[in-house]
Amino acid sequence: MDEVRAWFGEAWRTATTPQPVPDDVVVLGAAALVVVVLLVPGLWRVARNVLTIVHEAGHALVAVLTGRRLQGIRLHSDTSGLTVSVGRPRGPGMVATAFAGYPAPAVLGLGASWLLGRGYAVGVLWVLLVALALLLVQIRNLYGLWAVLVSGVLLWGVTTWAPAAWQVAVAYVVTWFLLLGAPRAVVELQVSRSRERRRGVRRGASDADVLAGLTRVPGLVWVGVFLLVCVAAAVVGGAWIVGLPLR
Repeated sequence: MDEVRAWFGEAWRTATTPQPVPDDVVVLGAAALVVVVLLVPGLWRVARNVLTIVHEAGHALVAVLTGRRLQGIRLHSDTSGLTVSVGRPRGPGMVATAFAGYPAPAVLGLGASWLLGRGYAVGVLWVLLVALALLLVQIRNLYGLWAVLVSGVLLWGVTTWAPAAWQVAVAYVVTWFLLLGAPRAVVELQVSRSRERRRGVRRGASDADVLAGLTRVPGLVWVGVFLLVCVAAAVVGGAWIVGLPLR
């Protein structure tokens, strides 16, 4: 018990101790690496699972905050996901829950960039690790369990065994990916919707179309709102990371 208490104490000390801001080559190199991941289809398809995890976690968190009862989360190998909650089928709570998915990675990235700007790079990794642990108990399928476990094990390995410089670099890569990947996912959403329309497929499964059914506001408008939120978060978060003043 004493060893466990000592380990948690050391982990807390490390997470709450500011680290020096790394050189520009690390900060901008992390951004460049993320851009490569976003542009290379094979890399994007694998990394897209991270955004799906955060996307579904966003639905789940807002569902709970608005008084809905969370029944579980499913993650699929095609990088789609499903969060099931019970409550009123319409109303502000359902609208907020449906809206939360696509902005979730951007909002998380914005929070992470705020922490990075204050030197808490390792703290970012621990926050993500705790969030994955909480999410794990809500997963209801094997692929989802595998995706969350692999992500958690990788983060655990970095926070436990990697040198401090590597931990800081990974925190910057993850944060840039959340900030830049969120708009990419929204663009992908609209491309998918357009493709379905050309094929004559009846839409209704995407978050934008669910919101359109709940509010009578066209799905394209909701896609635009998603993109606006994500781009704004990327601009503000990126400025915080590189230390640019915001006016």
